Formats: sequence, structure tokens, C-alpha cells
Amino acid sequence: MLSRLAIRDIVLIDSLALDFGAGLTILTGETGAGKSILLDAFTLALGGRGDGALVRAGAEQGQVTAAFDLAADHPARALAQAAGLDVEGDLILRRVQMADGRTRGFVNDQPTSAQTLRAIGAAIVEIHGQHAERALIDPAAHRALLDAFGGLTGQAAEVRAAHARAEDARAAAGAEAARLARARAEADYLRHAHEELSSLSPEDGEEDALAARRQAMMQAEKVAADLRDAYEAVGGDGAPIATLAGVARRLERRQAQAPSLIDPCLVALGGALDALEGARDALERALEAADFDPRELERVEERLFALRAAARKHQTQVSALPALAAKFAAELAALAAGESRLAQLAREADVARADYVGRAGALSLARARVAKKLDAAVMAELAPLKLERARFTTRLDSDAEAFSPEGFDRVEFWVETNPGARPGPLMKVASGGELARFMLALKVALADKGSAPTLVFDEIDTGVGGAVADAIGQRLARLAARVQVLAVTHAPQVAARAARHMRIAKDAADKGKRMATRVAALDAPARREEIARMLAGATITEEARAAAARLLEGAG
Repeated sequence: MLSRLAIRDIVLIDSLALDFGAGLTILTGETGAGKSILLDAFTLALGGRGDGALVRAGAEQGQVTAAFDLAADHPARALAQAAGLDVEGDLILRRVQMADGRTRGFVNDQPTSAQTLRAIGAAIVEIHGQHAERALIDPAAHRALLDAFGGLTGQAAEVRAAHARAEDARAAAGAEAARLARARAEADYLRHAHEELSSLSPEDGEEDALAARRQAMMQAEKVAADLRDAYEAVGGDGAPIATLAGVARRLERRQAQAPSLIDPCLVALGGALDALEGARDALERALEAADFDPRELERVEERLFALRAAARKHQTQVSALPALAAKFAAELAALAAGESRLAQLAREADVARADYVGRAGALSLARARVAKKLDAAVMAELAPLKLERARFTTRLDSDAEAFSPEGFDRVEFWVETNPGARPGPLMKVASGGELARFMLALKVALADKGSAPTLVFDEIDTGVGGAVADAIGQRLARLAARVQVLAVTHAPQVAARAARHMRIAKDAADKGKRMATRVAALDAPARREEIARMLAGATITEEARAAAARLLEGAG
């Protein structure tokens, strides 16, 4: 509920701090005293439209602060948390209005947007008056009010959850269908590409191995002739190995005759023979390595060129061809499996939609039953409010083909103000005074269901008096037993029902240079005097005081 309202430098208000409590608080005062200013300031704190004209003349800026004592699980706290705001303790909404028209908003002294203030304020306070723009009850909210009245909020939440599941299932089936459509369009290409790569059968590292073998064979072809010439020189028919071996054998036969001369020669000849034989062996091995089949070079080159042509065709590297072949194979397998998966997803989407349709249909039937009960409850409140000839109807337009999170139903409150008159939407057909009383009857019927914790009624008793005003006061008091109610009134019968009474007046300020709006909380004697003023006008008589006392006594 609203616990404190502080206003500074707004129109005729220089500085004002008001404390509020539970129950019914009445604000009274003469016309022009500043009641509308007070409500305009309050609305500004709740995120209402700013206006530089609201700033008191001579001031650079005005400010309004509204503090609310709310339950820890109140939806307004969740809205604030979703906006990244700290919500410990009281929820304090503050709005600074600059004279140049700019505004700044704060929640618990943390900067925030007017949009966030407006969303939080709408969850905490409803303002009802004779002007449609002041009523926070919107046709879009009528369905939620009907659900709250009938205890259908949980059932409506189940319908929203079923709708979300059906939407998710539909989206999943749609995405799979789109993917399959793309795959089908590419299926011929995929099959051809897969067959081509499967036939080619590329292997990891194959290009490097083939390129190295090709290079080796091409180089061997260039040096093979020189290797053969070298081999002929070292190990052929004219090679010196046989001659040197014969010479060495003759020297060995003469070794005993002159060892000192022959031994060094034999050592040298032996080394030469070993070196020549080593060179011959090396050349033999080189010739064997260089000896290749020209057809092998042709085969290597053909394979290498085929791999590179495939890579160019698929705009990739040869090293990536094995992975690409595996990818094509997987996509073809997925295409086959996708048909089965699509059928499964389509079945799941049908089941989810059927579940939603069943739940939405049951909710629609429940709403139709509850609508009749709400109509009866509101109608029971109309006669005492001088709307005995009016008719209130909860209109349900249901479309079983609709696919909405809220179900099949569009709900709107309609009224017929007089027999034979054309019925129509509440907000369009009812006049200012009628609208306010219809809103009061609706709120009383709803009690605290679907209601903000603080309700403000602005002069809903205008144009009525006597028994009707007393009926309005009774209903405001009944409503205030469940939620906090603030009411601006000119009716003494309404004022007499208050748990607390505040009087709004204009007094001279700055030594008479200007007027300022003041608000005073009234004690019992002052309250009786104010109600007497409301009864008698400018001149308060003893009869008016006595009548005021009787009103207070009767209301108590």
C-alpha cells in the first residue's frame, strides 16, 4: 500500500509530506483547493506523462516521491528486478520534473525510465475517476479480471504454458521441414558428389605422399644416365677393379722377397680396392632406386591430378576431401533419417496443439460460467448506485480457431445504461459519472481479486447525493477492508465513512505574495467541522454540525 507521498515544487505545492495507512482515506476541500494537483503529482510519480507546466513558478524543478509497503512476492517487485533494480525494503518511486519538460525517474534511488516507472506503478495503483484517461482499467485487462474473479488464473496459466509448448513444437517441426526442403533440393547434387568422392576414395595425407613420389621419380629420370656411366667406370668391363686385383696378387707373390717395399703398396692397393667396391655398391643401389616403371609415374600423376581437380570442383583443399566425403555421406543419411524425424515432430506438434485446444476449450467454458456470476454480482451493486435501470454484461467473443496464449476468448465489459439503449463497451457508452460508479460496482464485486493494492477514486460521487452518495461511501468502505482506498470526494456521506480524513486547502504564502496548497490530517473535531462545511457551505451552522455528527455516528 501507499505509505508516504512527498511533493515539492509542483504547481501550487511548495512542500508537502503525507503519511497513509490501510483502509479508507478521504481527501476533501473546496473546488480549486488543489485536489487535482495532488492526483496529478501522484500520477507523475507512477510514470505518468510529464509536463514542464507542473513545476511551481520560480522553481527549476519539481519532485514527487511515493513510498509503498509491499509484500515480498508482489508482482511490482518482480517488474523492478527484471529491470535490474534493487527492491529491498519499501519500494520508493521518485520522479523529478524539470521546468524545460524533461523528467528523470528513480526506483529506490536507482535511475530508471518512465516506461519502467509506469509498469511498476500500474501494478501498485489504480486510479478511477470520471475521465477515461484516468481509469487504469483497460479492455485488454478485462479477461484477466474475469479470470481472477472466477479463480481461473491457474487454469489460464496452464493454457499459456500449453500454447508455449505447442508453439515450440510447431517451430521445431517447421525448422525440420525447412531443413529437409533444402536438403531435398540438394539431394541429387549430394548423391552425385558422394558417389564421385566415394569412387575417388581420397585418403588422409595422400597428396603429400604422391607429390613426394612424383618428385623423386622425376629427379631419378634426370640422373639415371650419369649413374650408369659412373657405374660402368667403376664396376663395368673396363673398370680398374680386376686389373688392380691382379696386380695385388702378383705383388703378394713377391712380398717375401722384398717385404719393406711391397707391404706399403699392398695396403694402399687394398684400400683402393675397398673404396672402389664401396663406390660400386653405392652406385648399384642408386641405380636400383632410380630404376622405376614409367607407367608408375603416369599413374601417380593421374591420381594426383584427379585429387586436385576434385578439390577445385568443391572449392576446398585436397587434404579436406576425406572429411568432405564423410560430410556428404552424413547429410545423405540425415536426409533419410530426417523424413522419419519430421514425421515424429509433426505428430508431437499435433499432440501439443490438441492439448492446447482442449485446455483452451475448457477455459472458455469456465469463463462463460464465471461471466454470468460476475454479471450478477455487478448488477447487485448497481441499484443502490442509482444505476438500477442499467445492465452490465461480460461479453465473450470466442474463436475456436484462434491460437492465442490467452485462449479462445476476447473479453470486454459492456453496459446498457437504460432499457432500449444500444449496449456497448463500458469505456465508450457510460458517461463520466456512470463510468466511475460502474467501476466501483465492478471493484466491489471483484473485491481484492485482480486488484492493485492501492485504489484511488477521484470524485466518483459527482452529481449524486443522499442515499446514492451514502451507497458509494458504504462500498468504498467495504472495498477498503481488503485493499487500501484513497477517495477524493465532495459528498459528506462518503467522507463520513473514512478511516482517516485529510483536508486540502489553499493558504497565502510568502507574506501573501502567492497561494500554496496545504493538506492537513483531521482529528475528530476538525473532521466533524469539515463534514459540516461540506453540508452547509461557507456558513457552518449548528444544524450542520449536528447533521455531521449524526453522519459520523451512523457511519461508525
